Amino acid sequence: MKQILYRLFEHQYLGREEARRILQNIAEGRYNDSQIASLITVFLMRNISVEELSGFREALLDMRVPVNLSDYKPIDIVGTGGDGKNTFNISTAACFTVAGAGYYVVKHGNYGATSVSGASNVMEQHGVKFTSDENKLRRSIDTCRIAYLHAPLFNPALKAVATVRKSLAVRSFFNMLGPLVNPAMPAYQLLGVYNLPLLRLYSYTYQESATRFAVVHSLDGYDEISLTSGFKVSMPEKEKLYTPEMLGFPRCREADLDGGESPEQAAGIFGNVLNNTSTDAQKNCVMVNAAFAIQVICPEKKIDNCIAEARESLESGRALETFKKFTALNQ
Repeated sequence: MKQILYRLFEHQYLGREEARRILQNIAEGRYNDSQIASLITVFLMRNISVEELSGFREALLDMRVPVNLSDYKPIDIVGTGGDGKNTFNISTAACFTVAGAGYYVVKHGNYGATSVSGASNVMEQHGVKFTSDENKLRRSIDTCRIAYLHAPLFNPALKAVATVRKSLAVRSFFNMLGPLVNPAMPAYQLLGVYNLPLLRLYSYTYQESATRFAVVHSLDGYDEISLTSGFKVSMPEKEKLYTPEMLGFPRCREADLDGGESPEQAAGIFGNVLNNTSTDAQKNCVMVNAAFAIQVICPEKKIDNCIAEARESLESGRALETFKKFTALNQ
């Protein structure tokens, strides 16, 4: 690792196979925490290449605990994290909104590394117990159209670096990898990223796979559609710039989307959205992310119709009913 770090400090890049081997070694405990922290720092100081990202991804997928849910053709909605905005759990709420609208979802998530509350934090706050049992996951998706995959149960490498990531509390290339290594390999994915170079990087990476995708980025730095500014959506067939006003939404303020100072506060906001008792800004933000996820699954649908489906899921109580079934089943 010392020789690898010297090369990286001299602005050299890793090859795909080399990156794959390094991540395998991390999972096997061959490097100490200081070396792993140094490696993470390198990729904070320069952009990761497509070859490096692909190599790291291949290693994680090779080592994953597989779970076969491909017959459901599910979607995952996820952000890279690391945008420094400390939003409430928008993508997780959007997942239940999409499931409430009648689509299959396999959400891959973890504890928050750079924010107060990650998807796994909010799940635990509502009493959810994590599992890697495929039969239980199938029962969950059969009963309420959604299953939750807690990342450390499915990938030893993510578990191996959890302490270092938490101690550093900065975004890392593991934030970038998380969305790419859902062990169920979902047919569809809506991914939020915190800058435009990452939007390009992920678009190139996804084009090598069979996943139908949309990569989204709000131009003021959010790793989701925040409605605080214009935002870009990159799909296989097009890339388009939207404004909130184009879709009939008022602009949000940054404070409108804050996730609070504890997992308990974030879980309260999440619950309010599904109960349809949140602020309009919170609900609209979840709604628009859910709508673009629906359009990933059904590209023939106009975005206005997708927004209407997401709104109906939230306002009719179907998203809440889905969440109640899910929590009851996953205690």
